[in-house]
Amino acid sequence: MKKRRLDVLSICLRWLTRGAALLTTGLVLFIVGYILFNGIPNLRPSLFAPKYTSDNVSMLPALVNTLFMTALSLLLAAPLGIFAAIYLVEYAGRGNRAVKVIRLAAETLAGIPSIVYGLFGMIFFVAALRWGYSLLAGAFTLAIMVLPLLMRTTEEALCAVPDSYREGSFGLGAGRLRTVFKIVLPAAVPGILAGVILAVGRIIGETAALVFTAGALEKLAQSPMRSAATLSVHMYHLSGEGLHIRQTYATAVVLMALVLGINGLSSFVANKMSKGGKH
Repeated sequence: MKKRRLDVLSICLRWLTRGAALLTTGLVLFIVGYILFNGIPNLRPSLFAPKYTSDNVSMLPALVNTLFMTALSLLLAAPLGIFAAIYLVEYAGRGNRAVKVIRLAAETLAGIPSIVYGLFGMIFFVAALRWGYSLLAGAFTLAIMVLPLLMRTTEEALCAVPDSYREGSFGLGAGRLRTVFKIVLPAAVPGILAGVILAVGRIIGETAALVFTAGALEKLAQSPMRSAATLSVHMYHLSGEGLHIRQTYATAVVLMALVLGINGLSSFVANKMSKGGKH
């Protein structure tokens, strides 16, 4: 009788899991399909004009600004997050109180709403440092925002590498630094790039923090100290005005394609590096 109940419970949980997976997949497909259905017919050459005007509402300057913002934010956040994770996993002693405090702080920072980061960036970078609304202020704000994510995902990727890899390297006479960079990091590259992909998605889709720090100037940023609107901010303004809803859907298609392209490129690089590490 007890075994029969367990079998029924197992079947119910199995179908509940399958139903949740199908529902999630269906919702994602519906959202993507809805955006493509409404956006692709509204893609026009005028949306990719070199200069933005109120008539063509070109997204090209915002697209280029988005690429600059993403690259600059990752350049600031990725090295710091990765090296911090390396220290926590490979050098700091396990059970260290300082490590626990750092992990708690990272998890807390990861849960803070982006608008709070935007207010901090506006007060500190824009006002206190007198950078004004600029690409640099937005990039520093986004770097702080994605730093906990990069650090935690890198830490999990490093912890997933078997200790036997490290022990084998030490047994052959390699030092800790050589072991980390020649053995551990190559094995952890797929997990690290997964964190980078998540960070890229958050950077590209961020709006609130950039409105307070980078501004909304619909022009190609000539320098990091100039105000610049990204694609998400561009979409926000188009939808807020209510006059260019069709162009908003078209911009959403380009934004989605950009994220998918970057994710695909990152996955390709991760596969190549992991295969190279095996050889």
